[in-house]
Amino acid sequence: MRHTIDWTHPDYLDPEKLDQEMRRIFDICHGCRRCFNLCDTFPRLFDLVDASATGEVESVVSTDFAYPVEACTLCDLCFMSKCPYVPPHEFNVDFPHLMLRYRALEFSQKKVGPAQKQIAQTDINGKIGSIVAPVANWATKEGNSLTRPVMEKILGIHREAALPKFQTKTLVRQARKALPLNTQAPAYGRKVVIYATCYGNYNNPEIGMALRKVLAHNGVATEVVYPRCCGMPLLEQGDMEAVTKRAVSVAQEFRPWIDKGYGVIAVVPSCALMLKSEWPLIVPHDENVKVLSQATQDISEYLVNLAKEPGLVEGLRPLNEGITIHIACHARAQNIGKKAVDLLHLIPNVDLQVIERCSGHGALGALWRRILKSP
Repeated sequence: MRHTIDWTHPDYLDPEKLDQEMRRIFDICHGCRRCFNLCDTFPRLFDLVDASATGEVESVVSTDFAYPVEACTLCDLCFMSKCPYVPPHEFNVDFPHLMLRYRALEFSQKKVGPAQKQIAQTDINGKIGSIVAPVANWATKEGNSLTRPVMEKILGIHREAALPKFQTKTLVRQARKALPLNTQAPAYGRKVVIYATCYGNYNNPEIGMALRKVLAHNGVATEVVYPRCCGMPLLEQGDMEAVTKRAVSVAQEFRPWIDKGYGVIAVVPSCALMLKSEWPLIVPHDENVKVLSQATQDISEYLVNLAKEPGLVEGLRPLNEGITIHIACHARAQNIGKKAVDLLHLIPNVDLQVIERCSGHGALGALWRRILKSP
């Protein structure tokens, strides 16, 4: 079980009560240390405590808590796979949501800078970037000695950080052309609405277009919808009000599709996690959010379920080369198993290598100079 996030309660942003809760949970984590190898957050925390005057959390200065908090990417893996003290245990440890609460307080105290806020405005950035894609991609390319040092100095974005490329033709635009359906496929008659996501729409529409082709070949009708970003970048910054508004508005737009019998597929695992898990905890009393949560599936999850019932079109052939697949943290956090692995095992005689460790990308944390330059 996981408790809802009561972010509107006065205690949620109370600095003294948050500090007490930070010390309580940090003390538990410092004594346990099972999560030492998950991400940089826990080594930072353990080193911070060990180096304090008493070697205990009680002697750590509260302002130093920002150091381990900064490293958390809200991947949820400590909660999902490692921590033995999550609810309903009496210790009631939810480490990722504690990090989120800390960031929400920082956001309310206006400690999130203009550059960080702007980076999180993925829809505005995506719309502008798509219009001027060639120029935007030139300016943001690693190795551009003219623009990247300036971006690092003014925006704090590391000059070697890889930034997503913008596409002139977004997924929504490309998807206007209907694809012929395979009327002989076992799944003919099914229909889904594809949530394009900001990354899938503006930066990598090939994901959504490939999904449309696979589904059309298997008789599944698709519509591509993109009301706006799910708000994951805003969640990382602790902007709870903005995330809530996204959840309510996007869920309201998807509701008519769901009522007409459409399933929902999110093309990015982080966005699927938001729709399925995070939004219902942030906006627990919104009926549209609940319905969307129950209707949403990850790409691999949907295709594996389709393969089981009613079945995929026959004809998958062996590949000449092996495949290495990385299971993203937010795919694992959906608690659906290794669906991408199951999907690839449908390929006859596939040579498959699976990587489950963190890629180290760290969401927006992969951009900032202060984080990438830290030991």
